[in-house]
Formats: sequence, structure tokens, C-alpha cells
Amino acid sequence: MKTILSLTAVLAILVSLYMAFIAPKPSPVTPPAATSDITEPLMMLIRSDDFGMSHGKNMAIKELIETGMPVSVSVMFACPWWKEAVEILRGHPDVSVGVHLTLNAEWKHYRWGPVLGPSAVPSLVDDEGYFFPSRGALFGKNPELSEIEAELRAQVQRAVDTGLQIDYLDYHMGAAVQTAETRAIVEQIAADFGLGISRWFGEDDSSVTYTAPLGEKTEALADRVNNLNPDAVNLQVVHVAPAHSDMNAMIDLNPFGPGDMAEQRHGELQALLSPEFQQALQRNNVKLITYRDLISERGLKTMQKPPHFE
Repeated sequence: MKTILSLTAVLAILVSLYMAFIAPKPSPVTPPAATSDITEPLMMLIRSDDFGMSHGKNMAIKELIETGMPVSVSVMFACPWWKEAVEILRGHPDVSVGVHLTLNAEWKHYRWGPVLGPSAVPSLVDDEGYFFPSRGALFGKNPELSEIEAELRAQVQRAVDTGLQIDYLDYHMGAAVQTAETRAIVEQIAADFGLGISRWFGEDDSSVTYTAPLGEKTEALADRVNNLNPDAVNLQVVHVAPAHSDMNAMIDLNPFGPGDMAEQRHGELQALLSPEFQQALQRNNVKLITYRDLISERGLKTMQKPPHFE
């Protein structure tokens, strides 16, 4: 009996020694890093153009604003309906406001002219005192740079005089940045008023909802969200309109303008309001920001002229 107990004791000692010094030890479990499932959100900026152009246009942008979606809106202070746009914006101080610098008037039977009046800037207007329909028509007349600067400054001053917080400048149909000289004017005006310039922050720029065929705009916008640039703020420029408004009667004087402009622009509004767009934003971890946010975060000194303007 004693022998059996002795053997048992010896075996117990041997097992203990084996477990302590010879048996492989399990690797400690390393908990996953706290940030393994967290990625930085992608940045997207919605810029809605042509606020103040017409009553219908204003109502569509008002509908977009009232969703609470973070948007930047660009106001045409040379157009007849700019005061209504300002009235709407007074009720939404969180909306980022820009001046849509305007040197052309593209619609048949619906024209506008300079804030300063045609007699003050005669090289910028046609025989009836309206802006020319396109930048090509304007610069084909060799406009005076001093008149361009005076008119653009007047538009920005009108915006500032409303008391709204103005954050940035951009340009209607590219007319204000047509040449190196006019781009320098825009940059100087922005500096003088302490404003940003859209596309001067390295944005990845798209107007896919404008160019997509009618009926495919929602899909095009969702696809855009699915393929955002992670290294830039993704700028989406939109032009919205109600289903039925004064825009149904507007005809673009430029040959590249679609004939069903009102339907096309209503399609853009529908895309922005669609559940597909919201789902794409959530699925891709996209944060919507405004130019006010962007300027606050980066500062005006980070602005650089877009490469295609160099």
C-alpha cells in the first residue's frame, strides 16, 4: 500500500514538473485594437447653385434646406429673386452661404444684368443692357477687366450688406474665372472680404447628378457616394428645381443646355431626397460638411488654385 502511495506521489510530482517547465503554454489572447472597426468618415460637400435665380429655384432649395441636410448654397445676387433667397436664409443661419459670381444670363425671355447697372459696366452687357448668354459671348467682346472687377465686387458687397454670414465665392458657368486675369480678380476679392473660394481647397469635384440622364440621377448619386475619394473633400455640385414651376418655361440659349431643364433639375432634387442616397451615406460612413465647416477646420491660408487653372 505504501508503495502504491509513493508511486502516486511521484507521478503527481512528475506531472507538476511537466506542466510547469515542458508543456507548451497557450498564447495570451490579444484583445482587438479599440479602433479596428473604426475608420475616419469620408467627407462630402453638397453645393446647391443658383439660389435667387427664380421663385421656383428658391422653393426647391428651401425644400432641400428644410430637410436639415448640411448644404452650402450659392446665391446669384444679380438675379431678380435674390431678396427672397435672403429671406429664406435668415430663417436658417446654419446654412453656409456663398456668392455665385454672375457675368452671364443664359435663359430666353428671362434675362438679368449687372448690379451696378448697364451704364456703369457697358462692356459687360448686350444692346438691351443684359448680360450675354455665355462666357464665350462675353469674352468675345473683350470686356474691360476693371468693369469685371467692379461688378463682381458689387455683387459681393450686396451679399455682405444683407447681414448674412457669407462664407465663400464660386462662379456661375465659369465666366468669372474664364482667364488668368479674372481668376486673379476673384482671388483678390476673396482675400479682401475674407472669403473662401469653392474648388480652391483641393476638392474632388463632381456634377454627376447634372450630367446623368433623367431617370438615372438617383443611381448616379448613390454610385458617386460608393466611390468617394478618401483623401479629399468630395464636392457634389447640384442644381435643383420643383416638379412644376417657372423653370418649365425657361429655355437655355446655350446649345449644350438640355431642353427638359426643369425635369432634369427636379430629378436632381429627387436624388438628394431619396432613401437610396441616405443609405449610401450610412453604408460608406460619409459625413456631410459645408464650406463653413471646411474653412473653420482648415483656414483660408490653405487655399490653392486648382491644377487645371495653372
